[in-house]
Amino acid sequence: MDLLSKHWSRIAVTLIPLVFALLHASGVLRIGVLQRLDDIIYDARLRATMPRTLDDRIVIVDIDEKSLAEVGRWPWGRNKLAELVDDLFERQKVALLGFDVVFAETDESSGLKRLRQLAQSEFRDQPGFTDRLNQLQGALDYDAVFAKSLEKKPVVMGYYFTSDRDGRTSGVLPAPVMDKQVLQGRPIKFTSWSGYGSNIEQIAKAAPMGGFFNSITEGDGVVRSIPLIAEYKGQYYESLSMAMFRMLVGLPSVEPGFPQDRFIARNYQGLESILLKQGGKALAVPVDDRVATLVPFRGPGGVNGGSFKYISAADLISKRLPDGALKDKIVLLGTTAPGLLDLRVTPVGETYPGVETHANVISGLLDGKIFVKPDYAVGFEVVVLILSGLALAFALPLLSAPRAVAASVTVVAALVGLNFWLYLGSGLVLPLASALVMALTAFALNMSYGYFVESRSKRELANLFGTYVPPELVDEMVKDPDSYSMKAANKELTVMFCDMRGFTKMSEQMEPTQLQELLNGVFSRLTDLIRANRGTIDKYMGDCVMAFWGAPVDTPNHAHLAVKTSMEMANAVRKLNEEHRAKGIPEIGIGIGLNTGPMCVGDMGSDIRRSYTVIGDSVNLGSRLEGLSKTYGVDIVVSEATRKLAPDFAWQELDRVRVKGKEQAVAIYWPLAPADRVEKAHTEELKTWSSVLKAYRAQDWDQADVQLLNLQRMNAKKYLYELYAQRVASMRSLPFDPEWDGATNFETK
Repeated sequence: MDLLSKHWSRIAVTLIPLVFALLHASGVLRIGVLQRLDDIIYDARLRATMPRTLDDRIVIVDIDEKSLAEVGRWPWGRNKLAELVDDLFERQKVALLGFDVVFAETDESSGLKRLRQLAQSEFRDQPGFTDRLNQLQGALDYDAVFAKSLEKKPVVMGYYFTSDRDGRTSGVLPAPVMDKQVLQGRPIKFTSWSGYGSNIEQIAKAAPMGGFFNSITEGDGVVRSIPLIAEYKGQYYESLSMAMFRMLVGLPSVEPGFPQDRFIARNYQGLESILLKQGGKALAVPVDDRVATLVPFRGPGGVNGGSFKYISAADLISKRLPDGALKDKIVLLGTTAPGLLDLRVTPVGETYPGVETHANVISGLLDGKIFVKPDYAVGFEVVVLILSGLALAFALPLLSAPRAVAASVTVVAALVGLNFWLYLGSGLVLPLASALVMALTAFALNMSYGYFVESRSKRELANLFGTYVPPELVDEMVKDPDSYSMKAANKELTVMFCDMRGFTKMSEQMEPTQLQELLNGVFSRLTDLIRANRGTIDKYMGDCVMAFWGAPVDTPNHAHLAVKTSMEMANAVRKLNEEHRAKGIPEIGIGIGLNTGPMCVGDMGSDIRRSYTVIGDSVNLGSRLEGLSKTYGVDIVVSEATRKLAPDFAWQELDRVRVKGKEQAVAIYWPLAPADRVEKAHTEELKTWSSVLKAYRAQDWDQADVQLLNLQRMNAKKYLYELYAQRVASMRSLPFDPEWDGATNFETK
């Protein structure tokens, strides 16, 4: 919930592409460019994965330009076609023949009709004319000749459906393969037409097996699918490729394939497959929501495409093909001649022979490699969009730019990998464009928002705090700028006051520019130490610097860092004085006061000038402690509150004091060194000092004097022991005070 509250605006921006993608996927708001992009992705994937190998089981007999030049313009006399059929079955021994052409009108090219008219008019009285005509009638009835060549042969005739001829029909349809009753009342979206053009009755009776050769042209004018079953007036008919496949496998019955899962079957209104049943066995052919299949193109198509062998029809009619050259082949008769208008725009070619699309489907059915966009593709798309969209929306705002790029690339790679895996492994063609565009747009919006909105706030934050806090703290802050502000808040912090001693004397002896250079050099060294230990500079006040720890970035060990910094500052001043002595410059000293406690921190001041600072009693106490450092002859004075939070140091208690404005006495300490670096001599000294304080607070002046003499022998240079010796001497003359708490009162700031 914290993350949501911090990043809700960026999450909301990242979710915008997801919303539009879901509207597109559900059909509420169809975005044409996404559909077009899906088609482009499918076409590219198809071209990349085509086997580009020859299927020698299927041969295309081509009515090509060569054939038209040799035999004559189309349509040819059906006596020629009868010769071709006879040659295919008797001399070439083919297994199956399918016609990707329709014979919708009678063939009158023999002149038989005109001869019959003459026999009943001008030549009615001509002796022998009628008898001779009767003798020739069988050979001149080309439709009958053609029909006879088709009888009792494995032949599938082609025909077409139409919806652009006002429902007109011609010819005779083959028997339907299904009727409405088997669909159990389900509203399945079959491709439906209102008219048809089929073969004349004489041919249809001779070869009753037939299939339509219509394809589905998509909105961009490209043929990608062929319906396997289509509807006409409540009856259901099969395609040419399906009819040929059924004839090859023994003419199994055709039934609708409903989902077998009970839950899905109860709610799913589409067809999952077409079932071909025979002898207790069933073959399921998957179909999409239009009961169609995507054409499994093998290669570029055409005579030189390398997918199927093309043979010119003229070579068969002229008997130029060796006997048995096509034995046991599946033959499709069609055309590649541009003038016969059977060239299609497909994903693999702009002038793709229509007959070869059927060859591809037959090949795919034989191999069990049928690609289909299932009816549940919408549900799959919605689920993928939600999972990937939410993952990006909640992850990207929390990541740095390089990690956001890596996360987005990972999501895109997962989407593409899953899509290709389902395509290659299961033959499922599922939408990908919406998810890809959504992921890329979500990334772009997220990065743009981060740059234009959050980066601005980060830059403002960096500019705001850059002069107060170390760069590394600013770097931490800009990672989550919403967590930081100049708004005042109460927090437990550690404050430090550092005053430079000897500054007045130096100001009297040095030129202003020299003094400025010196002061800037000292402050630079001290400031570097404060910033190196995560401290925040509050302000510079003449020869004093004020800093605090624990804000604006939460720092749990703020007391430890403040003590460590103060000791490093004292050591830095000692080294600086060595340089001053070498240069003949007056030495300086510092006094540092540290206190920990609740403080108000924030942007404070007037409309003219403001600063990020701390205020409160705890701050005032820190200032008073800095002033006491000179009194006790030490460079650092630390309150008891700070000492308790910094146990990693060895401490020497200085006194209990009651500063101006405070009624309660506080213990004050001096940090000697890190606890693991205390020498044995210092340990003995601290034990003796503890005895001094105990005797002093008990008003046992004799005992205090004895212990102080011991301490002065151990460390004669420490002013603290001299101070207490003076105090003991002055207090001997006073009577015992049972109300005294051992604290020293200071009435000045």
